[in-house]
Amino acid sequence: MLSMSELAMNPNRKVTTVCYGKKQKWDDREEAQAYFLEAMMNSDGAEYDRYSGIYIQLQNGLSYCTDEDDEEDE
Repeated sequence: MLSMSELAMNPNRKVTTVCYGKKQKWDDREEAQAYFLEAMMNSDGAEYDRYSGIYIQLQNGLSYCTDEDDEEDE
């Protein structure tokens, strides 16, 4: 099993984000992180939760990050 630090060091710099239904492809993970960090710092409430969720996914090395809830099946 991969440790968290290995997951966070995804060698693929490209990433796809989906926020408020808008899909965006980034060539640079760090650029996407900077965008969502700034958005997170300039928002609050539900908007903050969306941006911070994507930012955390980016930090964890995921290549597809979304603000969509997986609880729809319940």
